Amino acid sequence: MTDLARFAASQGIRYFLFSFCDLFGVQRAKLVPASAVTDLAANGAGFAGFAAWLDMTPADPDVLALPDPSSLMVLPWEPQVAWVATDLQVEGDWLEQAPRRVLQRQLHRAEALGYQFRSGVEAEFFLMDAEAEAERIADPLDRQGKPCYDQIALMRHYPLISALMEGMETLGWGPYQADHEDANGQFELNWTFADGLVTADRHAFFRVMAATLAERHGARASFHPKPIADRTGNGAHLHVSLWDSSGRNLFHHPQGDLGLSPLAYQFLAGLLHHAPALCALTNPIAGSYRRLARSHTSSGSTWSPTWISYTGNNRTHMVRIPDNQRLELRLADGAANPYLLQAAVLAAGLHGIEAGLDPGPRLDSNTFTDPPEPDAARPLPSSPAEALEAFRQDEALREALGEPFCRAYETLIPERPDN
Repeated sequence: MTDLARFAASQGIRYFLFSFCDLFGVQRAKLVPASAVTDLAANGAGFAGFAAWLDMTPADPDVLALPDPSSLMVLPWEPQVAWVATDLQVEGDWLEQAPRRVLQRQLHRAEALGYQFRSGVEAEFFLMDAEAEAERIADPLDRQGKPCYDQIALMRHYPLISALMEGMETLGWGPYQADHEDANGQFELNWTFADGLVTADRHAFFRVMAATLAERHGARASFHPKPIADRTGNGAHLHVSLWDSSGRNLFHHPQGDLGLSPLAYQFLAGLLHHAPALCALTNPIAGSYRRLARSHTSSGSTWSPTWISYTGNNRTHMVRIPDNQRLELRLADGAANPYLLQAAVLAAGLHGIEAGLDPGPRLDSNTFTDPPEPDAARPLPSSPAEALEAFRQDEALREALGEPFCRAYETLIPERPDN
């Protein structure tokens, strides 16, 4: 385990950001000087939980944030500062509502069953005009009707996009591509999949990095699910698979349908079964449901699902099977908490395995033009209230995620602003 003081001395680190994600996915942190890091690493940095989006009161004891040295990342744009994810305790007990703790519990559950959960996330974002009162993109020249993969628009933002790519290279994430996405002003950068906790830490850090560097380049990064009414929304597509301790992908089966194993289809069935309740976590705000609605966009497609269905290599369904290695959940959006996204998906998939669920027949239609028949697929929830009610009623998912977290989340989520 990395000794933070020794790391600071060897790498020239002057400060550490002791960071955690609140229930809404907002990054909270304290800046800790290297001279004090040994004491605070042992005893924790103190926070008032009520002051962040945690289900606590001003009368509750301090939340102590204990750093996980395995998550350590030096800020590429501020190399004298290192970021470290923390785990939260209150009076010596783990804070069970803390999102990183919720994910850790699911990963331990998977390990007990002999599985390692690996994932990759596609974190789409808009570059918005930082000064405009209305939601307006930062690049007035980005006007194509179908702007996806527009080389000229991509290269106009080369200084920012390359800085993000170089930052990920420095951090060892294995970035492999960046592109202009389907909406004017929208971008996506991809990095290599990893263990679920590593991916969640990187997802949380990426949002901070993108927001910080965008500001330095005169723009504002928006991960909002639907920042502009007639444009494609921001998804957070999640690619998932289970592996064994020898490094074998348990989702792959050469003789299976589309090259996937029975285990993969049981995991998939869990996603479909729990989809209404999952939406409370993967699609938590009103803007999430404007993204999921079958609305018109200037490019001609929303690229987001409306129905609880799965398919092969077809981007119009909730779950896509892009190849014989993984599942892609296209449901989640940019408002999802990076840790709760991973935790909820893993919890639903593991229940599908434990209960031996069957996903039913695959649908291969274009659901944007040919909606499935009522007996073929259920519609996704149409509002946060509908998703939250499904979450309240989903006993298996609640049991997996833990009642302390579920009660905290359903108490606070109605207060979340739509931004």
